[in-house]
Parts: sequence; C-alpha cells; structure tokens
Amino acid sequence: MTRFFRFGALVATTALAGLSGAAMAAPNPFASPSTLPLQAPRFDVIHDSDYKPAFLQAMAIQKGEMRRIANNHAAPTFDNTIAAMERSGRMLDRVSLTFYGVYQANTNPTLDKTQSDIAPLLSQHQDSIYLDAKLFKRVETLYNDRAHLDLTPEQAQVLTLYYQQFVHAGAKLSPADQVRLRALNTQISTLETAFQQKLLAATRDGALVVDNKAALAGLDDGSITAFAKNAADRKLPGKWVIPLQNTTQQPDLTDMTDRATREALFKQSWTRAEKGDANDTRATIATLAHARAQKAALFGYPDFASYVLYDQMADTPAAVQHFIAELAPATRTQQDREAARIQETIRKDGQTFTLQPWDWMHYAEQVRKQDYALDENQVKPYFELNTVLRDGVFFAATQLYGITFKQRTDIPVYNPDMMVFEVFDKDGSTLGLMYFDYFKRDNKNGGAWMSNFVGQSRLLGTKPVIYNVANFAKPAAGQPDLISFEDVVTMFHEFGHALHGLFANQTYPMVSGTQVARDFVEFPSQFNEHWALDPTVFAHYARHYKTGAAMPQALVDKIKKAATFNRGYNMGELIAAAQLDMAWHALPASAPQQDVDAFEKAALDKTGLNTALVPTRYRTSYFLHIWSNGYSAGYYAYLWTQMLADDSFAWFREHGGLTRENGQHFRDLILSQGHTQDYGPMFRAFYGKAPDITPMLNHRILGTDPN
Repeated sequence: MTRFFRFGALVATTALAGLSGAAMAAPNPFASPSTLPLQAPRFDVIHDSDYKPAFLQAMAIQKGEMRRIANNHAAPTFDNTIAAMERSGRMLDRVSLTFYGVYQANTNPTLDKTQSDIAPLLSQHQDSIYLDAKLFKRVETLYNDRAHLDLTPEQAQVLTLYYQQFVHAGAKLSPADQVRLRALNTQISTLETAFQQKLLAATRDGALVVDNKAALAGLDDGSITAFAKNAADRKLPGKWVIPLQNTTQQPDLTDMTDRATREALFKQSWTRAEKGDANDTRATIATLAHARAQKAALFGYPDFASYVLYDQMADTPAAVQHFIAELAPATRTQQDREAARIQETIRKDGQTFTLQPWDWMHYAEQVRKQDYALDENQVKPYFELNTVLRDGVFFAATQLYGITFKQRTDIPVYNPDMMVFEVFDKDGSTLGLMYFDYFKRDNKNGGAWMSNFVGQSRLLGTKPVIYNVANFAKPAAGQPDLISFEDVVTMFHEFGHALHGLFANQTYPMVSGTQVARDFVEFPSQFNEHWALDPTVFAHYARHYKTGAAMPQALVDKIKKAATFNRGYNMGELIAAAQLDMAWHALPASAPQQDVDAFEKAALDKTGLNTALVPTRYRTSYFLHIWSNGYSAGYYAYLWTQMLADDSFAWFREHGGLTRENGQHFRDLILSQGHTQDYGPMFRAFYGKAPDITPMLNHRILGTDPN
C-alpha cells in the first residue's frame, strides 16, 4: 500500500482565522525553510509540541496570501492568480508534509492530539479557500478565456485542474448548500481521524497474547524471541505477543503448526476493531459512509463513488465494475482449484477437518513445498535487507535510469532505524534525498507507503525529498535482517513510487511527480515490482548473507515457479476488497446508516468469489485505505494499475528488457510527466495503444506468465 498526502499550495491545505498575534510571533522551526540539504526536515530541532502552533501560524499566513490574491484589483492573469496560489502555503507545506510523515510512522499521544485538533481546522479552511467567491471568480475568468491566454501546455493543465477542483469543492453550490458542505467536510474529517486513531489502538491491542511456548510450534527461534521481547515491552513477562499486520491474513499463519493458535490469531485479526469497546470502528464507519453519500448528493451525484471518480482514469463506477467483472470469473475458477488442492493436502496430512481461512496460508505453504519444493526458510538467507536495497532495488534503478546512491549519515531522522541516501542523476547532479523506515513499531500504521517531505517544483526551486516506509519484522540484536521474498517485492514496489517522485520535472506543484489520480499513481510501483525477478537484477542481490554465494539456480527456478501458485487467493482477496469499497460508496444519500456487518456480508456475497475461504484483504472495520487514507471508491486502483504495469512490462520484454534506452523511454513518457497530461493519452504515448487486460490475466491469475 502507498499513502500520499497532497498538501500542495491548495490541495488539502487550509488556513485559520482569528489567530492571536502572540501565537504568530512565537518562533517555530517550520517558520522558514530548513537549512539542511534540499530543505530536509530538521528532525534534530523539531519537537512534538512544535507542530500545532506551526499549523496555526502557517494556516494564518496562507489565509492572508489567499486574501491578497482574491482582492487584487488588477485583472486576473495566470501569474497573479494561478501561479500566486501555487506559491502560497509554503510554511503549511513544510509542517504538513513533515507532520504526516511522522504521525503515520512514529506517532504518540501528543501527535494524536495534534491530529485530532488540526484535522477539522484543515478541512474548514480548505473550504474557506475553495468556497471563496472572489477567488473562484478570478479562476473562472481565466478558465473561460483560456484559449486566448497563450499558455504553455503545463500551465493550461494547471488552470484546468484548478477550475475543476474549485467546482468539485463546491464553488458553484448555492450559499445554503455551501454551509451544509462545510459542516459535512468538518464532520467527515473528524470521523476519518477518529477511525484512524481507533484502528491504530485496536490493532495494537488486538495482538495475540500466548501463554504457552508450545502454541508457537513451527515458528523460527528469531520470531519467538521477538515475540517474547514484545511481551516484555508490554510488561507481560513469561508470555509472547504476536502483533497484527494491517491485512486480514497474518504472515505467521504460514508457519504455525498449532491449529488452535492459527484460529486464535486469525480471529484476533478479523475482529480487531469489533470488540464493542472504545476502539470499535463500526459506528464511526456507518456515520462516515452516510456523510460521504450526503456530500455527493449536494453536487448532484447519485453516490460518493461517482463524485470521487470524476478525475480518475477509469472515470465512472460502471467502468470500474466492468473491469472487475472481467477478472472475477477466472479468479473464482483458480480459487476453487487451489481450495481443492489444499483440502487434499490436509487429508494427506492425516487430518479430517474442513479447510478454514486460518488454515489456508499454512497448507498453501505445504502445497508450495510439495508441488514446487520451495521452503521459505531456504529462501530467506539469500535476502538480507541491506543487500536487497543496495544490490537489487538501487541496482535496477541504475541499470534502467542511470541514477546512483550515496548514504548520508549527517541527515537527522525521526527514528534511529532509518537510513538516508542522496540520489544522483545520470549526469552526477543531485536528484533528491531518499529516507527508508522499514521496521514495524507499535506506534506505526500497518502496511507500506511512500510520500514526500519536500515536493519538486521549478517554480519554488525545490527538489524531491522522499521516504519509503514498511513494516518488516525487526531482527533481534545481533541477528541479520533477513526478509521474505514478499518483503523484497514490497521494497521494489515502494521504490517504484519513489522513482515517480524523484523524476518529477514540473514547474508547478499541483502537477508534480506523484500528484496524479489514484488509478494511475500505483502504476509505477506495480511496474517496478517486475524487476525483483528479472534474471540480471535477481542474480545481483539474491546472495547468501553469510557466504555471499549466489542463490542456486534450482532455488531461483522454484521461486519463479512457485509464483504461479495461490494466484486465485491473491487476486480474490484484492477483488473482494475493491468490491467492498465500491459497495460502501455506491450508497445513495437516501439510504439509512448501515449495520456494518450485515452490509459487509451482503456485499461480499455478491462478488461471485469464494469469500468464505478467501476473505477480503481488508474487512470494513479495518479498511484504512478507504476510511482514512484517501482511497475511498478507489481501492480498485491497485487492480487497474496492475493492468497498466503488466502491459508496460510486456512492452519492455518486447523491446529488449532491462536497458538504459528502455528505462529512459519510460522515464521520459511516464515517470517524469506528473499530471501534465491526461492519463489515457500519456499511457498510449508510451505503450502505443490503449490498456490491454490480457497480460494481467496471464500474469496475475492464470499463472501462465510468472515474469
């Protein structure tokens, strides 16, 4: 998963009226640009208590900037209106990008309180900008006269996007509807924050506590030691604590041989946010879904999905449903085949029970070993995290794009586990900075993501400062950082997002880098995953952590062959989640608030998939993507962009694979374009035709094309 916080000059930024002069006068580390390289955040001087006053001061500054633009007596021009708005909010960008980077990955009660206090204020003042009639009048005047303004293509795109966003934010609503919209936006923002905080606490508290070491049979000594440390950290001596990942299925289910423990861990995951306690998210979700539907109705849309998809590549809910419908039948067929094979394995194991969701991962691994002779414990010694990063992720980027990397130990970080690298372009010039925060913590949200501390813009003279975050298990002291191949793929995925940000080459922040639609933004990351198994790249990083020996070819072949297994499961849990998301956001405003569990069951029953055995990747009650991270009516984007990624990799293979020429072609036509063009023409310029679902079906479902 990837999270993007789009705090450009206007997007998701706000300002606050009525701030006292004393508060504005207070010194703050965000008041001026950082003096570190590329304006990297001053984590050496920033304190948790600095964020809230910085937000308030920054919002007040931007409020004044916007007022001056709106009240300008000169006729509107692109420079005095659009470019002026792009230049505004610099302090707000600094504090927003830094705060949300830390808040998502290293939160604490002070940051939680700051988020609760600030979220509704950000929402309110975003409204004060987009609903400013004088400001919109200037934008609308320029938009209506755009054919005569002699704009560059990028300027024309920025002007169009500003106009569309103003309209989509309510600029053309009646005064009464604007009042209602402001109230709904505040309510929605507050609910989203409440959901996120409840879920983080529920996930932390939902960790499985084990009293008997025998119940951990099958797990390796390193994991058991880590779980004992988790328990000690929680003041539970003599016990073991297994933390939950953000997904329904949990990685440790693969190795656990004790079925009762597997069931207990699965059910802790499934019910983490449904305990009927203060962290139960269901009431929050029911209210939030209803509020979103009401907001869509204000704009004349039948549902929130229609409201959201207006600027996406897919365009309409009907197009999304048609796309998913093309995937579901083949996926169901694969699920049934896989379930039958797993049930057979259970029987051969001397067991008589019927396959349940908590058995799938464990026995799928047995099938993998039997049919493909692959044992993850044989594989992990060849995947040491730092070697994968430097000799795999970085190596592929160098081969494709000519960029190089140098670790920086003089750049302050918010957690000592982090690494920072300076990135150099093919001509030796500095391209940007990259932070990596890979290890799981109790105060870190689940999953993996990328975002910026500093965005690229020629107008502002800034270069990208980017971070990748993941949740890999941290090894015990003195132990190697060995990861699974799934973790390897995650590293390539998130770095694909980073490349999209690093190669940003735009003048205006609004269209720079990863500031693109949800169903396009995952395209570069899904594409970059393919290089994890490219023979040249794989041979360069898959080396034994003790001896440095390359992985034996027989084991490499097993990994590639095993990649064709469990395709029905992997695709099915994604499709179910996408359908669940679309169902929630297809509710009309006239529908009453829903019983969350009943609605979820009905929605999943309609998928045509075997959701009893292949549960949705995220249940409604812990679906962070759609209730707090901006992917509402957009989770399908992961599937849509898999199609774009698989098409693109097919193009690479047809044109010679891992070459600088091919990499430059992809960089020039996709990675460096930001949102300077519409997505369909941009993709066709690279691929030569419209997206084609065939490579995706072959690669992701049918298993006929493992790489």
